Amino acid sequence: MSFVTYAIGDIHGCMDKLRRLVKRCQSDAGDQIKFVFLGDYIDRGPDSRAVVEYVIELQSRMTQVVCLLGNHEDLALAALHGGLDEAQWLFNGGGATLRSYGITAAAEMPDEHIAWMKSLPTHHDDGRRFFVHAGIDPSRSLDAQDAHDLIWIREPFLSDNKDYGRLIVHGHTPIRAVEVRPNRVNIDTGAVLGGPLTAAAFNDLMTKPIKILQET
Repeated sequence: MSFVTYAIGDIHGCMDKLRRLVKRCQSDAGDQIKFVFLGDYIDRGPDSRAVVEYVIELQSRMTQVVCLLGNHEDLALAALHGGLDEAQWLFNGGGATLRSYGITAAAEMPDEHIAWMKSLPTHHDDGRRFFVHAGIDPSRSLDAQDAHDLIWIREPFLSDNKDYGRLIVHGHTPIRAVEVRPNRVNIDTGAVLGGPLTAAAFNDLMTKPIKILQET
């Protein structure tokens, strides 16, 4: 069975944009649809809790939904487990997440949501594309990447032009318009900063995106 895969960039609590974009993707593809969410569901925007609940529910009723770990989920988990001063997470947008839950500390988040964040993989390889939150270390092969780089890296990845054997599909670094290069595609168009939330569509016949869908 051939699916159209829709990769969706950094959501950051922008629930209205997410709901409209998913509906558009579903109308565009019909039944043969797969979603790959690139992480950063939470922080900065107003509806982090609603986004997490929505994506968990989508996973529960669809078999083809891949949710990756973003650096903001990593920050929340680090604040929860003492690997990071919680004030640093709050400074990086965690305060908006706490407000969306009506709580005052990461430890008060629902156990189901914490367990879900802990379960998120760092990447997804479909044979043509390598989906990841931030990017890769150009000096390492794809099967030897460090988890921290996959969710945090910018340079030297963003400046590198090497062929990695897969098209790297990523977010993490906000840009005004989708950036399509021979070796990578950046779809973080700054939804929480006033830009659109973006989905890049892929099929089995070609590696690069077949179309871009956006909701403002």
